[in-house]
Amino acid sequence: MRPRIYLFGDSITEESFTDGGWGSSLANHFCRTMDVVLRGYSGYNTRWALKVLEKVFPPPESGGAPMAVTVFFGANDACLPDRCSGFQHVPVEEYRKNLHAIIAFLKKRWPSVHILIITPPPIDEDGRLLNPFVENESGLPERTNEAAGRYAKACLAVAAECGIPAVDLWTKMQQIPGWQKAYLRDGLHLTQGGQRVVFDEIIGELKGVGLSLETLPVDLPLIADIDPKDPIKSFEN
Repeated sequence: MRPRIYLFGDSITEESFTDGGWGSSLANHFCRTMDVVLRGYSGYNTRWALKVLEKVFPPPESGGAPMAVTVFFGANDACLPDRCSGFQHVPVEEYRKNLHAIIAFLKKRWPSVHILIITPPPIDEDGRLLNPFVENESGLPERTNEAAGRYAKACLAVAAECGIPAVDLWTKMQQIPGWQKAYLRDGLHLTQGGQRVVFDEIIGELKGVGLSLETLPVDLPLIADIDPKDPIKSFEN
């Protein structure tokens, strides 16, 4: 069986298999070396994620432990508690504890798995006002970039405490002028450019732990390796 990587997260993960999405780009990149398994749940926060871990991931006795798991939560946890999406809010200290618990679950289930956590992206507050997900009578954005930054900082702290790599998406995306529209289509979810940033960052982090096209074996003989004079011989080894 091919090795696998699970993508676990909220809507930014769920949407990653759209055309040009970071998940579909990973599947294309590793098309003959590793299966990419999507486990994205729109609207979920870390509190809800903890409740579904046993249903999301296969039991250890099923065999075939994944080589890697990405954990990408925080955008919903960071909703402001007194605004229109307040039911999704998780206090930042609880968010930290929940991330620790998710990581501990994964390490217990698969001790050798590589875990990569990703911070929430920055927030374009004007974009959120123009594209509300629910009725917004207050006229105020349900998320702010300042709040997202606090959760990004907490995410990075958890990664350091657990000794695992992290992608600081919140900082990375704000390094170019006009990031609000270049990387975010509605103030939160990703444009094609934003999808590319996530893909590039994940590829770099996976390479850092030894998972790359140069290190992973190809699944079955490539057409270039099949002898035209005796094709079947290639399948007998």
